[in-house]
Amino acid sequence: MATMVMESIGRVFISLQQIRQVPQLLTEAAPSMPGTVTDSEVPAYFRERHVATGYRPLEQSWRYYFLSLFQRHNETINVWTHLLAFLLLLVKLRQLADTVDFVSDRHSWPLLILVLSSLTYSAFSVTAHLLGGKSELCHYLFYFLDYVGVAQYQYGSAVVHFYYAVDETMHRNTQGIFMPAATILSCLSCLGCCYGKYCNHTRPCWVRKVCQVVPSTLAYLWDNSPVAKRLFLWAADDPAVAYHLGQVGFFVSCALFFTFPLLERCLPGRCDFVGQSHQVFHVLLSCCTFCQIHASYLDYVHRRQLYTRLHESGDAALFVGFYAVTLAVCALITAFMLRKVKHVLNSKSKSK
Repeated sequence: MATMVMESIGRVFISLQQIRQVPQLLTEAAPSMPGTVTDSEVPAYFRERHVATGYRPLEQSWRYYFLSLFQRHNETINVWTHLLAFLLLLVKLRQLADTVDFVSDRHSWPLLILVLSSLTYSAFSVTAHLLGGKSELCHYLFYFLDYVGVAQYQYGSAVVHFYYAVDETMHRNTQGIFMPAATILSCLSCLGCCYGKYCNHTRPCWVRKVCQVVPSTLAYLWDNSPVAKRLFLWAADDPAVAYHLGQVGFFVSCALFFTFPLLERCLPGRCDFVGQSHQVFHVLLSCCTFCQIHASYLDYVHRRQLYTRLHESGDAALFVGFYAVTLAVCALITAFMLRKVKHVLNSKSKSK
């Protein structure tokens, strides 16, 4: 017995020794990683309002930017918040797959679209914040992809709300226009965000915010109108309504932090690494997403009699088709805007 105890203690000691070696291994893997720089040492389009330090130098190796995941800079928290959300979403998908037949049950496809679109936006966000600092072209490329992810998530929100959360009256009045309009608004949101980012070259910062916020706001109001009606007609016996209220509250809060850099403005110089409004936006958006997924799952379970009566057997496949159209159009928008960016960059290089 004593021998077994000593062997267990020995294994624990070895494990602790290995854990203590992790920082040393990372240092050996990246012995010459450059430190961060100030805002005056990076181009204007990389600078964030009221964030003066913590920028990574440009034109380093890809290895540097991947390893900067473990470095302290002003994008570290932005990367990790959505990376953790992505991993938790994978766990959530695995849990849902245990109780939902995503293959045979077509009525589950809207829920699957929401989860997949959530994984897409979080993965693209991680990529943008981690790798977007390599060069100007990479900055635009990865953030354009980030906006594609946002548009996919907007469509995913629309499809679950129209499929599961809508009531009979609203479904009857919007049946032929709700999802086509949601598809168009998602694409316009992607276009507005990409154009706003492109305007960094020639327009003030507020122009970018308007281009990003206005189309996204219109899409949100349309996509969430079935939920708004549910909340207005609050029913105490509705198990999902509290989670719908939670997702709306989280989204309104994260929209506030996205639009206005409140913390950096109130605490200049103290939020360069931790405490930026965009970091809070990431956390609140992730909370919104998980509330939304759980609310949609509860609607999928408890409102089945209603939505199977409202939606024909081919509706789910049609909405999957709209999802593919949204993705294709957003990809074309990204390619078009990236071409414009390359033209500007080529003009700048020739003028030097």
